[in-house]
Amino acid sequence: MANDFKFPPVVFPSGGNPGPGSQRRPATAPFQSPRSSNPGIPFLSFDVGAAATSFPPPQFSSSGSIPGGFEDEPPLLEELGINTKQIWNKTMSILNPFRVKPDLHEDSDLSGPFLFLMAFGLFQLLAGKLHFGIILGWVTVSALFLYVVFNMLAGRNGNLDLYRCLSLIGYCMLPIVILSALSLFVPQGGGVILGVTGVFVIWSTRVCTRLLVELASCGDEHRGLIAYACFLIYVLFSLLVVF
Repeated sequence: MANDFKFPPVVFPSGGNPGPGSQRRPATAPFQSPRSSNPGIPFLSFDVGAAATSFPPPQFSSSGSIPGGFEDEPPLLEELGINTKQIWNKTMSILNPFRVKPDLHEDSDLSGPFLFLMAFGLFQLLAGKLHFGIILGWVTVSALFLYVVFNMLAGRNGNLDLYRCLSLIGYCMLPIVILSALSLFVPQGGGVILGVTGVFVIWSTRVCTRLLVELASCGDEHRGLIAYACFLIYVLFSLLVVF
């Protein structure tokens, strides 16, 4: 005995059976990302041209300058605390040992001394001597030595600080720097170089002693001892030139 199965009739949305002339629409995926308008960038799913035109172009002032820009900024040397005019005036005062101006050295700085020390090391390098580290080390030790000696002599009334010691010793190195430059043209190991060295050492000693006595309190009472300490310092640096 065969079982009879009944199938429900098929109902089409168009209301009728599909004819031979009807077209079947292609099946689409449930989700499909929109195609890019730019074929060169396949993964870009938006119109680059439309996005570029959607933002307004930057507006600049008619003068072409940015408000609050570099025109209002101070010079770079001034921001770094380097006063070139002050360094020049101090240098000129050192060059004349008989007319030293102590008031110019009341404002201490290390820019000029560092320049003189680098020049000293450069002249020594031209003479075949590599003394950059020795010069910087000896200047530091000399400043500590002069600081301790002066404050021990002045007692509680001493007002000389280490920063001013470094500044004064560095500026008074200018005659030794000139000596180092002249030694390139003077024969070594003779009486001429020794005599010239003595003149420049006395020059540096006189200037440094005058500045220390004028700028620090209670210095006039111990002028001889301060001059002796300065003399030892600059003799030490002159030995780098002679030998």
